[in-house]
Amino acid sequence: MARIVLGIGSSHGPMLSTPPDQWGLRVGADKSNPEQWYKGNSYTFDELVDLRSESNFEAEANVDVWAQKHRACRAALDKLADVFEAAEVDVVVIFGNDQMEIFAEPLIPAISVWRGEEIPNYFPGEEYLSRLPVGIEVSVPGHVAPEGATNPGHQELADSIISQAMNDNFDVAVLRELPPHTNHIPHAFGFIYRQIMRDRMIPSVPVLFNTFYPPNQPTVSRCYSFGESVVKAIEEWDSDARVALVSSGGLTHFVIDEEVDRALFDTLEQQSIEPLASLGEDIYNAGTSEIKNWIPVAGAMATLGLKPTVVDYVPCYRSAAGTGIAMGFVYWTAEDEGNA
Repeated sequence: MARIVLGIGSSHGPMLSTPPDQWGLRVGADKSNPEQWYKGNSYTFDELVDLRSESNFEAEANVDVWAQKHRACRAALDKLADVFEAAEVDVVVIFGNDQMEIFAEPLIPAISVWRGEEIPNYFPGEEYLSRLPVGIEVSVPGHVAPEGATNPGHQELADSIISQAMNDNFDVAVLRELPPHTNHIPHAFGFIYRQIMRDRMIPSVPVLFNTFYPPNQPTVSRCYSFGESVVKAIEEWDSDARVALVSSGGLTHFVIDEEVDRALFDTLEQQSIEPLASLGEDIYNAGTSEIKNWIPVAGAMATLGLKPTVVDYVPCYRSAAGTGIAMGFVYWTAEDEGNA
Protein backbone atom coordinates (compact mmCIF):
# COMPACT_ATOMS: atom_id res chain seq x y z
CA MET A 1 0.00 0.00 0.00
CA ALA A 2 1.01 3.62 -0.38
CA ARG A 3 2.46 5.42 2.64
CA ILE A 4 1.99 8.94 3.96
CA VAL A 5 5.50 10.00 4.91
CA LEU A 6 5.06 13.76 5.31
CA GLY A 7 2.56 16.40 6.28
CA ILE A 8 3.05 20.14 5.83
CA GLY A 9 0.99 23.18 6.78
CA SER A 10 1.94 26.56 5.33
CA SER A 11 0.44 29.99 4.99
CA HIS A 12 0.34 31.31 1.43
CA GLY A 13 -0.59 34.99 1.95
CA PRO A 14 0.56 37.57 -0.62
CA MET A 15 2.69 39.32 2.01
CA LEU A 16 5.03 36.31 1.80
CA SER A 17 5.72 37.14 -1.85
CA THR A 18 5.75 40.93 -1.45
CA PRO A 19 8.79 43.01 -0.48
CA PRO A 20 8.23 44.16 3.12
CA ASP A 21 8.54 47.83 2.22
CA GLN A 22 5.33 47.34 0.19
CA TRP A 23 3.24 45.62 2.86
CA GLY A 24 1.57 48.91 3.64
CA LEU A 25 -0.05 49.03 0.19
CA ARG A 26 -2.88 46.86 1.49
CA VAL A 27 -3.79 49.18 4.38
CA GLY A 28 -5.94 51.35 2.12
CA ALA A 29 -8.06 48.30 1.28
CA ASP A 30 -8.29 47.46 4.98
CA LYS A 31 -9.61 50.94 5.75
CA SER A 32 -12.20 50.87 2.96
CA ASN A 33 -13.53 47.41 3.82
CA PRO A 34 -16.74 47.86 5.87
CA GLU A 35 -16.71 44.21 6.97
CA GLN A 36 -13.57 43.37 8.92
CA TRP A 37 -14.30 40.09 10.68
CA TYR A 38 -13.01 39.59 14.22
CA LYS A 39 -14.23 36.97 16.72
CA GLY A 40 -17.29 36.23 14.64
CA ASN A 41 -18.44 39.85 14.30
CA SER A 42 -18.01 42.45 11.58
CA TYR A 43 -16.38 45.83 12.26
CA THR A 44 -15.19 48.86 10.35
CA PHE A 45 -11.49 49.67 10.42
CA ASP A 46 -11.98 52.58 12.81
CA GLU A 47 -14.09 50.44 15.14
CA LEU A 48 -11.28 47.91 15.29
CA VAL A 49 -8.72 50.61 16.08
CA ASP A 50 -10.84 51.64 19.07
CA LEU A 51 -11.64 48.09 20.13
CA ARG A 52 -8.00 46.92 20.08
CA SER A 53 -6.21 50.12 21.04
CA GLU A 54 -4.54 48.57 24.11
CA SER A 55 -2.66 46.10 21.91
CA ASN A 56 -0.63 48.90 20.28
CA PHE A 57 -0.43 47.22 16.88
CA GLU A 58 0.73 50.50 15.40
CA ALA A 59 4.17 49.84 16.89
CA GLU A 60 4.48 46.78 14.63
CA ALA A 61 3.24 48.53 11.49
CA ASN A 62 6.56 49.85 10.24
CA VAL A 63 9.10 48.77 7.66
CA ASP A 64 11.79 47.72 10.16
CA VAL A 65 9.45 45.26 11.88
CA TRP A 66 8.03 44.12 8.54
CA ALA A 67 11.51 43.36 7.23
CA GLN A 68 12.34 41.30 10.31
CA LYS A 69 9.12 39.32 10.06
CA HIS A 70 9.51 38.83 6.32
CA ARG A 71 12.95 37.29 6.91
CA ALA A 72 11.50 34.96 9.53
CA CYS A 73 8.73 33.84 7.17
CA ARG A 74 11.12 33.25 4.30
CA ALA A 75 13.42 31.21 6.56
CA ALA A 76 10.44 29.09 7.64
CA LEU A 77 9.41 28.52 4.03
CA ASP A 78 12.96 27.47 3.18
CA LYS A 79 12.85 24.98 6.06
CA LEU A 80 9.58 23.48 4.84
CA ALA A 81 10.95 23.25 1.29
CA ASP A 82 14.07 21.48 2.60
CA VAL A 83 11.94 19.03 4.60
CA PHE A 84 9.81 18.38 1.52
CA GLU A 85 12.86 17.72 -0.64
CA ALA A 86 14.40 15.36 1.93
CA ALA A 87 11.19 13.28 2.09
CA GLU A 88 11.57 12.23 -1.57
CA VAL A 89 7.83 11.92 -2.12
CA ASP A 90 6.25 10.53 -5.27
CA VAL A 91 2.91 12.36 -5.12
CA VAL A 92 1.39 15.24 -3.16
CA VAL A 93 -2.19 15.87 -2.05
CA ILE A 94 -2.68 19.62 -1.59
CA PHE A 95 -5.60 21.09 0.36
CA GLY A 96 -6.47 24.69 -0.51
CA ASN A 97 -9.33 26.98 -1.44
CA ASP A 98 -10.55 28.93 -4.44
CA GLN A 99 -11.27 32.67 -4.34
CA MET A 100 -13.31 32.96 -7.52
CA GLU A 101 -10.25 31.96 -9.55
CA ILE A 102 -11.87 28.78 -10.92
CA PHE A 103 -15.43 28.95 -9.69
CA ALA A 104 -17.96 31.79 -9.77
CA GLU A 105 -21.26 32.51 -8.05
CA PRO A 106 -23.36 30.34 -10.39
CA LEU A 107 -21.39 27.26 -9.24
CA ILE A 108 -19.40 26.90 -5.99
CA PRO A 109 -18.94 23.28 -4.84
CA ALA A 110 -18.22 22.63 -1.17
CA ILE A 111 -15.38 20.16 -1.89
CA SER A 112 -13.72 19.44 -5.23
CA VAL A 113 -10.98 17.02 -6.27
CA TRP A 114 -8.75 17.59 -9.31
CA ARG A 115 -8.75 14.47 -11.49
CA GLY A 116 -7.09 15.90 -14.59
CA GLU A 117 -3.81 14.59 -15.92
CA GLU A 118 -2.38 18.11 -16.18
CA ILE A 119 -2.65 21.20 -13.97
CA PRO A 120 -2.04 24.44 -15.90
CA ASN A 121 -0.46 27.30 -14.01
CA TYR A 122 0.32 30.06 -16.51
CA PHE A 123 1.00 33.69 -15.80
CA PRO A 124 -2.16 35.79 -16.10
CA GLY A 125 -2.56 38.41 -18.79
CA GLU A 126 -2.60 42.17 -18.39
CA GLU A 127 -6.40 42.35 -18.22
CA TYR A 128 -6.48 39.95 -15.27
CA LEU A 129 -3.61 41.72 -13.51
CA SER A 130 -5.31 45.08 -13.93
CA ARG A 131 -8.33 43.82 -11.97
CA LEU A 132 -6.29 42.75 -8.96
CA PRO A 133 -6.52 44.86 -5.80
CA VAL A 134 -3.74 47.29 -5.00
CA GLY A 135 -0.73 45.51 -3.54
CA ILE A 136 -1.60 42.06 -4.91
CA GLU A 137 -0.11 42.15 -8.41
CA VAL A 138 3.44 42.26 -7.04
CA SER A 139 2.86 38.92 -5.29
CA VAL A 140 1.71 36.97 -8.35
CA PRO A 141 5.18 35.53 -9.20
CA GLY A 142 5.06 33.91 -5.77
CA HIS A 143 2.45 31.46 -7.04
CA VAL A 144 2.89 31.55 -10.84
CA ALA A 145 6.27 31.33 -12.55
CA PRO A 146 6.67 34.16 -15.09
CA GLU A 147 7.29 31.56 -17.80
CA GLY A 148 4.32 29.49 -16.64
CA ALA A 149 4.16 25.74 -16.07
CA THR A 150 1.99 22.68 -16.49
CA ASN A 151 2.18 20.50 -13.42
CA PRO A 152 1.32 16.79 -13.59
CA GLY A 153 -1.83 15.54 -11.92
CA HIS A 154 -2.34 12.01 -10.59
CA GLN A 155 -5.63 10.53 -11.76
CA GLU A 156 -5.18 7.16 -10.04
CA LEU A 157 -4.74 8.65 -6.58
CA ALA A 158 -7.51 11.18 -7.25
CA ASP A 159 -9.88 8.31 -8.09
CA SER A 160 -8.98 6.56 -4.86
CA ILE A 161 -9.65 9.72 -2.84
CA ILE A 162 -12.94 10.34 -4.63
CA SER A 163 -14.13 6.74 -4.25
CA GLN A 164 -13.31 6.64 -0.54
CA ALA A 165 -14.89 10.06 0.02
CA MET A 166 -18.12 8.90 -1.59
CA ASN A 167 -18.09 5.76 0.57
CA ASP A 168 -17.63 8.00 3.61
CA ASN A 169 -20.69 10.08 2.65
CA PHE A 170 -18.84 13.07 1.18
CA ASP A 171 -20.32 14.36 -2.07
CA VAL A 172 -17.39 15.76 -4.04
CA ALA A 173 -17.16 17.59 -7.34
CA VAL A 174 -14.63 16.37 -9.91
CA LEU A 175 -12.37 18.72 -11.85
CA ARG A 176 -10.62 17.64 -15.04
CA GLU A 177 -9.58 20.98 -16.53
CA LEU A 178 -9.70 24.72 -15.93
CA PRO A 179 -12.71 26.71 -17.09
CA PRO A 180 -12.18 28.94 -20.17
CA HIS A 181 -11.87 32.17 -18.18
CA THR A 182 -8.61 31.25 -16.45
CA ASN A 183 -5.23 29.72 -17.25
CA HIS A 184 -3.92 29.05 -13.75
CA ILE A 185 -4.81 26.92 -10.75
CA PRO A 186 -5.86 28.93 -7.65
CA HIS A 187 -3.01 30.63 -5.85
CA ALA A 188 -3.32 28.34 -2.83
CA PHE A 189 -1.92 25.55 -5.00
CA GLY A 190 0.44 27.56 -7.17
CA PHE A 191 2.13 28.84 -4.00
CA ILE A 192 2.93 25.26 -2.93
CA TYR A 193 4.29 24.39 -6.37
CA ARG A 194 6.59 27.39 -6.31
CA GLN A 195 7.55 27.85 -2.66
CA ILE A 196 7.44 24.37 -1.10
CA MET A 197 8.02 22.12 -4.12
CA ARG A 198 10.41 24.68 -5.65
CA ASP A 199 8.92 24.17 -9.11
CA ARG A 200 9.74 20.45 -9.20
CA MET A 201 7.24 18.57 -11.36
CA ILE A 202 6.00 16.06 -8.80
CA PRO A 203 2.47 14.76 -9.49
CA SER A 204 -0.21 16.22 -7.25
CA VAL A 205 -3.90 16.03 -6.45
CA PRO A 206 -5.39 19.43 -5.54
CA VAL A 207 -8.39 19.27 -3.20
CA LEU A 208 -10.40 22.50 -3.10
CA PHE A 209 -12.52 23.51 -0.11
CA ASN A 210 -15.04 26.32 -0.27
CA THR A 211 -13.98 28.17 2.85
CA PHE A 212 -14.94 31.71 1.84
CA TYR A 213 -18.43 31.74 0.39
CA PRO A 214 -21.70 30.98 2.23
CA PRO A 215 -23.88 29.08 2.54
CA ASN A 216 -22.14 25.76 1.74
CA GLN A 217 -18.79 25.92 3.53
CA PRO A 218 -17.78 22.59 5.08
CA THR A 219 -17.73 22.73 8.87
CA VAL A 220 -14.56 22.38 10.90
CA SER A 221 -15.54 18.86 11.96
CA ARG A 222 -16.38 17.94 8.37
CA CYS A 223 -12.94 19.04 7.18
CA TYR A 224 -11.30 16.97 9.92
CA SER A 225 -13.25 13.87 8.91
CA PHE A 226 -12.29 14.40 5.28
CA GLY A 227 -8.63 14.14 6.29
CA GLU A 228 -9.37 10.81 7.97
CA SER A 229 -11.05 9.65 4.74
CA VAL A 230 -7.97 10.59 2.71
CA VAL A 231 -5.78 8.46 4.95
CA LYS A 232 -7.99 5.44 4.22
CA ALA A 233 -7.90 6.20 0.49
CA ILE A 234 -4.12 6.32 0.43
CA GLU A 235 -3.59 3.26 2.62
CA GLU A 236 -5.98 1.23 0.47
CA TRP A 237 -4.42 2.43 -2.80
CA ASP A 238 -2.48 -0.41 -4.42
CA SER A 239 0.81 1.41 -4.79
CA ASP A 240 4.20 1.70 -3.11
CA ALA A 241 4.18 5.50 -3.52
CA ARG A 242 5.45 7.86 -0.86
CA VAL A 243 2.78 10.50 -0.31
CA ALA A 244 2.84 13.99 1.22
CA LEU A 245 -0.23 15.86 2.44
CA VAL A 246 0.07 19.65 2.29
CA SER A 247 -2.22 22.36 3.66
CA SER A 248 -2.12 25.81 2.06
CA GLY A 249 -3.75 28.83 3.69
CA GLY A 250 -4.38 30.88 6.80
CA LEU A 251 -3.79 31.67 9.48
CA THR A 252 -6.09 34.41 10.82
CA HIS A 253 -6.61 37.32 8.47
CA PHE A 254 -7.52 39.92 7.38
CA VAL A 255 -7.78 40.71 11.08
CA ILE A 256 -5.19 38.77 13.08
CA ASP A 257 -6.47 36.95 16.17
CA GLU A 258 -3.67 35.16 17.99
CA GLU A 259 -6.12 33.37 20.29
CA VAL A 260 -7.69 31.61 17.29
CA ASP A 261 -4.25 30.76 15.91
CA ARG A 262 -3.31 29.23 19.27
CA ALA A 263 -6.43 27.06 19.07
CA LEU A 264 -5.15 25.71 15.75
CA PHE A 265 -1.80 24.78 17.27
CA ASP A 266 -3.64 23.21 20.22
CA THR A 267 -5.65 21.11 17.77
CA LEU A 268 -2.45 19.94 16.08
CA GLU A 269 -0.67 19.14 19.34
CA GLN A 270 -3.63 17.49 21.07
CA GLN A 271 -4.61 15.57 17.93
CA SER A 272 -8.20 16.61 18.54
CA ILE A 273 -10.49 18.93 16.61
CA GLU A 274 -12.10 20.18 19.82
CA PRO A 275 -9.99 23.36 20.35
CA LEU A 276 -10.98 24.66 16.91
CA ALA A 277 -14.52 23.28 16.81
CA SER A 278 -15.32 24.82 20.21
CA LEU A 279 -14.80 28.31 18.77
CA GLY A 280 -17.94 27.95 16.62
CA GLU A 281 -18.35 28.30 12.87
CA ASP A 282 -18.86 32.08 13.05
CA ILE A 283 -15.13 32.51 13.65
CA TYR A 284 -14.26 31.22 10.17
CA ASN A 285 -15.08 34.23 8.03
CA ALA A 286 -13.03 35.93 5.28
CA GLY A 287 -9.35 34.97 5.28
CA THR A 288 -9.53 33.26 8.66
CA SER A 289 -11.70 30.64 6.98
CA GLU A 290 -8.53 29.32 5.30
CA ILE A 291 -7.65 27.63 8.59
CA LYS A 292 -10.06 24.98 7.31
CA ASN A 293 -7.46 24.11 4.65
CA TRP A 294 -5.21 22.96 7.50
CA ILE A 295 -7.81 20.80 9.17
CA PRO A 296 -7.84 17.81 6.75
CA VAL A 297 -4.10 17.40 7.26
CA ALA A 298 -4.59 17.81 11.01
CA GLY A 299 -7.17 15.01 10.92
CA ALA A 300 -4.93 12.83 8.79
CA MET A 301 -1.89 13.31 11.02
CA ALA A 302 -3.96 12.57 14.14
CA THR A 303 -5.19 9.37 12.49
CA LEU A 304 -1.56 8.39 11.90
CA GLY A 305 -0.59 9.37 15.44
CA LEU A 306 2.02 11.91 14.30
CA LYS A 307 3.00 14.98 16.33
CA PRO A 308 3.72 18.32 14.63
CA THR A 309 6.97 20.23 14.45
CA VAL A 310 6.19 23.95 14.52
CA VAL A 311 8.81 25.77 12.47
CA ASP A 312 7.47 29.25 13.20
CA TYR A 313 4.44 31.39 13.86
CA VAL A 314 4.71 35.00 12.66
CA PRO A 315 1.77 37.41 13.07
CA CYS A 316 2.40 40.06 10.43
CA TYR A 317 0.46 43.15 11.51
CA ARG A 318 0.21 45.99 9.03
CA SER A 319 -2.04 48.55 10.76
CA ALA A 320 -3.20 49.97 14.08
CA ALA A 321 -6.42 47.97 13.68
CA GLY A 322 -4.52 44.68 13.84
CA THR A 323 -5.10 43.90 10.19
CA GLY A 324 -2.60 41.75 8.34
CA ILE A 325 -1.93 38.01 8.06
CA ALA A 326 -0.76 35.57 10.71
CA MET A 327 1.69 33.14 9.13
CA GLY A 328 2.15 29.55 10.28
CA PHE A 329 4.65 26.88 9.21
CA VAL A 330 4.42 23.29 10.47
CA TYR A 331 5.45 19.79 9.38
CA TRP A 332 4.94 16.18 10.42
CA THR A 333 7.16 13.21 9.54
CA ALA A 334 6.62 9.51 10.11
CA GLU A 335 8.66 8.10 13.00
CA ASP A 336 10.94 6.11 10.74
CA GLU A 337 11.41 9.29 8.68
CA GLY A 338 13.01 11.17 11.57
CA ASN A 339 10.07 12.36 13.72
CA ALA A 340 10.99 12.45 17.41
